[in-house]
Amino acid sequence: MVTTLHLAEIPSTPELPSIELRPYQPGDAEAFRTLNEWWIRKHFGIEAHDNDMLLDPEGYVLAQGGHIFFAIADGVPVGCCALIPMEPGIYEVAKMAVDERLQGAGIGRKLLTYTIEQGRLLGAHMLYLETNSKLKNAIHLYESLGFEHLPPRPSPYSRANVFMELRFQ
Repeated sequence: MVTTLHLAEIPSTPELPSIELRPYQPGDAEAFRTLNEWWIRKHFGIEAHDNDMLLDPEGYVLAQGGHIFFAIADGVPVGCCALIPMEPGIYEVAKMAVDERLQGAGIGRKLLTYTIEQGRLLGAHMLYLETNSKLKNAIHLYESLGFEHLPPRPSPYSRANVFMELRFQ
């Protein structure tokens, strides 16, 4: 079944819908692109490296041995997060997004916890991520789940100014 993201279909109710966490399925490319384009445009602007991934997640992420995970509410993708292999045992956590209307409801924490666990199951000994200091809620979430800050380094993203890692024992 092809799932197309229609944000208008998500009910605006105070109660959180039941959330299913699952891997990428055929037909999820539009949801991955739409969820990520929204937050990137809102805070920054789409960069060339964003387009590489968002226009071809199957080729850029999955075909390279990566994984994309989704949070699904009432059959609609409301969040996503990717694990991109960097080198053996190390994955980058990338393109994490949650629908704006459902932010603050714990979906991001559930999705990131699931992504971390999937990384462990894949044999990762470290997860790495890049973000921006403007995204304070995201940084707090990463810190609360054990990510530690790293010194600045080169990045394909001009917006990246916060670098973090999570090492597994």
